Amino acid sequence: MTAMTRCLDRPGFMPRLSAHHLLRPRLAEPLLAAQVRVKLLCAPGGSGKSALFAECALQAPAGCQVYWMALNGVVLSPIELCQRLAQNLGLGFTDEATLLLDLSRWQTPAWLFLDDFCRLPAPELDALLDRLLSASSPALTWWLGARRRPACNWPRLLLDDELLECNGAELGFNAEEIQQLLSQAPGQTLENVLHFSAGWCAGVRIALLGDGHPDKTLLDYLQHELFSTLPAELAEAWRVLAHLPRFNVSLCEHLFGFGDGAHYLRELQALGAFIQPCEDTSDWLQVFAPLARLLRDEPWPAKRSWHRRACQWFSAQSDWQAAFEQALLAEEYEVAVSLLQHFSFEDLFRQQNAVLLLRLHEQHGDELMLCSAQLVGLVTAALLFAGRFDQAALCIDQLARFAPQPTAAAQRHLLARWQAQWGWLLHLGGDAERSREHFLEALQALPDSAWTSRLMCLSGLTQQALLRGELDVAQALNREALCLARAHGSLLLEALLELDHAQLLEQRGAPYRAQSLLESVQAMLLQQHLKAGPLVGRIALRRGHLALRQGQDALAAECFETGLTMCLHSQDKRVLYGFLGLALLAANRGDYAQAFIQLREAERLMQQRQVPDTVYRAVLLLVSGHFWLQQGRAELTAQAVRRVLRHFRGPNAKQAPPATLELIPRLEYLLVLAEVKLGGADQPVARLNALLETTRQRGMLCLETELQLVLGEVAWQLGDGALARRSLQAGLELAARCQVQQAIRELRLRSPGLLSELGLEPQASATSATDNPLSQRELEVLQLIALGNSNLEIADRLFISLHTVKTHARRIHSKLGVERRTQAVAKAKTLGLMA
Repeated sequence: MTAMTRCLDRPGFMPRLSAHHLLRPRLAEPLLAAQVRVKLLCAPGGSGKSALFAECALQAPAGCQVYWMALNGVVLSPIELCQRLAQNLGLGFTDEATLLLDLSRWQTPAWLFLDDFCRLPAPELDALLDRLLSASSPALTWWLGARRRPACNWPRLLLDDELLECNGAELGFNAEEIQQLLSQAPGQTLENVLHFSAGWCAGVRIALLGDGHPDKTLLDYLQHELFSTLPAELAEAWRVLAHLPRFNVSLCEHLFGFGDGAHYLRELQALGAFIQPCEDTSDWLQVFAPLARLLRDEPWPAKRSWHRRACQWFSAQSDWQAAFEQALLAEEYEVAVSLLQHFSFEDLFRQQNAVLLLRLHEQHGDELMLCSAQLVGLVTAALLFAGRFDQAALCIDQLARFAPQPTAAAQRHLLARWQAQWGWLLHLGGDAERSREHFLEALQALPDSAWTSRLMCLSGLTQQALLRGELDVAQALNREALCLARAHGSLLLEALLELDHAQLLEQRGAPYRAQSLLESVQAMLLQQHLKAGPLVGRIALRRGHLALRQGQDALAAECFETGLTMCLHSQDKRVLYGFLGLALLAANRGDYAQAFIQLREAERLMQQRQVPDTVYRAVLLLVSGHFWLQQGRAELTAQAVRRVLRHFRGPNAKQAPPATLELIPRLEYLLVLAEVKLGGADQPVARLNALLETTRQRGMLCLETELQLVLGEVAWQLGDGALARRSLQAGLELAARCQVQQAIRELRLRSPGLLSELGLEPQASATSATDNPLSQRELEVLQLIALGNSNLEIADRLFISLHTVKTHARRIHSKLGVERRTQAVAKAKTLGLMA
């Protein structure tokens, strides 16, 4: 942080850098290195142009004079600019021609900074600037900062390799730079600052002020820097545009009148009024997102009428997505519902359509929302997506209102749609047999025109085949569904089906191929500019699961966090797996307190959203059982797993949720492990061998890896060293082949030292002092605990208070990931922390 001060060998006024200025070599170095005559920074107010210029001026080479002209955006006459320029450069001024001649003869290397050039359109001033740049000697480098792009012959300078230009997007702070600035504002987070500012320099500074009302400060800044300089009609137009997701000349003409709309838009662009191209296309424009959000949150009585007019225009363009969103913002709910006739199932995965549909249904009920069979299908799909199965059942029943249809073919089609929707409801609820019947019967009756319904029936059958372990059948069904999606050009539904494909690859022992597939799918969605947030959220969660399985914890954490955020926003029931993933990562670190917090948050959210416990209860208890077993609490694991398994056994057995294909065999082997540790297992080896045989027959290599490791662990605890070594060796070889590391890590967490004791990995060296998580005092407390001392006896022995002993004990338990004194002693000995 350096203050710019006046230097004796550099004539004229020089600015000072703020005491909080962050040097940004990322931007300054290219500007300083560029061998061009003109360096143009053209960006809206608050973009950091002046600060960057000052930073560069400070680094001028020896022998290079620096001249600084602070123009403050005012409109000067050509003669006034010539006079100020001559005075600043130390030249005598007679007229423009003399000045141009002097500039052409300039010989001494110099940098001339014109900071904040005229903000309003000024053709004569722009023409003068163009003449000055054309006549100037190569020895004089021009640094020009402006909010609007002066009307000069920039193409000629560019073709002559004499121009370097930077825009507002390039000048913004990146995440790394904001992280450095956060040291000045410890109460802020990187995510909050980025969301508030999108890197815009003024926005970042306002966010870091910590004044408690950044929105108000930003509004005051806008009022002074933008609205106060705009005529009333342009200020009104800018406010309207800020409320729209995107706009172009044609929309502006519709909103503001023929001729005026195009004129207003040109004027606002010329004035640098934070109007920029949309990310996905150059054909559309948008107001800079942080400012648009700010304006949309402000009360404005006129906005409904503007949204209504925008809805009319988007409808005329057949842009049903934008028209629907504008109708909702205009609070024209009947219009919004009528526009839904143009939506299909795949539109649920665009934007926030699923959430908007759910909200409409909640607020306006069946009379408005369920007025056609097509709308019933859309609302049902949204309810199933969110996990609201009871409401979905009531919704599906509404199809009866549209029977009988006028023709037999239409009636068969209506019945087939009912079967397809009920099939999915039964499938997600775990009723495999009835669901399968519905899917198959629907496929027989659905016409080719109902290809989306056919495709989803095939997806449901694919998931059921995966759950039964019929991988070849699943592959054939998935291939048929993918071909159907591709034949109709539906990238969104193709991406949805690739999630099934990824599960198939994972089951066959190729999680790395599944991960690569999903990375390609996500890249495809981004490349095609498909705003499929709900679908991308699901893909992120599955990628996190695959990364975790392969031992890539950093990537897994990133994917889980991203997927969790997106699925929370879209109200997807699969958000559950974001919490589960983060819980597993916490357990890998030994932080069981955090792991159980994640599980509690997951359960709480599922209950808040009224998701049936069949969706989440079993998998939550499965993960909890793993954690309890790692902590040495086998009795809790056994109790929970026995309770859960009752739902998946017997004549009324439920099917596992589609996202957890290995749920039932994992519950089975977890129960064997818990019972063996408790000393009351009935034929544990035979039960595991039966699971192994079934898994081998099905070709489920990842699950076979886990079962081999579990069998080895059980055999070791039962005293069968030969079987233990054989099974563990087979499991390790499969893990290496399939790149499955999480199973090995969970084995180490359950039975530390087992692999090294059997010579299957190097003996863990004694823990060094730097690796020891316990302080010296905590070690002393733990050693006395090992000798059988009570907390009161430890307090007496160490001359500390009873409260302090209890605090040390809590910290020991937390650091070692245990909950009992005996477990802490055992874990410390295993880790080599004490003899």
